[in-house]
Amino acid sequence: MISFSDITLQLHEQILLKDSNLLIKAGDKVVIRGPSGCGKSSLLKTAVGALALHKGTVRIDDIELSTSTVYQIRSRIAFIGQEPVLGAENVRDALLLPFRYKVHEGNQPPEKEIIRLLERLHLPATILEKSSARISGGEKQRIAISRALLLGKTTFLADEITSALDPESRSAVLDELFRSDITLLSVSHDSEWIKSCGRIVEISEQKLLEMES
Repeated sequence: MISFSDITLQLHEQILLKDSNLLIKAGDKVVIRGPSGCGKSSLLKTAVGALALHKGTVRIDDIELSTSTVYQIRSRIAFIGQEPVLGAENVRDALLLPFRYKVHEGNQPPEKEIIRLLERLHLPATILEKSSARISGGEKQRIAISRALLLGKTTFLADEITSALDPESRSAVLDELFRSDITLLSVSHDSEWIKSCGRIVEISEQKLLEMES
């Protein structure tokens, strides 16, 4: 569950959202729309504490976001941006990076499971040996998605993550992220993505407005 309660979002002295509310229940698929610069991506960033609210509260699974809970909240959700930073020199190390930390120690998935997931996302097993600097933007997006799924994440914040994908790869991403157990808050201009979402929320006149889907 994700909730934004009476939030005011201000960036560089410009108010993007004022006294706005949004509740996303478990399993909901929500897409945020609106003109460029209206605050779509900024809204997603507030949910992981990357951008501070001017006013209001954000809650993830009934945990209120604060400086003392931000890492707890980040451990529960996956933020996938348009240009993900993989954080390692090669793809295998990037994919397995979280499993090097104590919190996930001993939970590294077997090679077969990793390869099956990559194949479902239209990525060959050979990509594991590639340099992170030598893969495309669309491949980076799918590697970031794979990493989150291998960690067992079921709450996703997705910012234009099909922007660099061909139709077949986009369909594969839709198959993975539109499962019933996934809660999804997204920003997208992709008509197929928007059509697949159960809820459409528009940013208009500094408000979050639910639209007919």
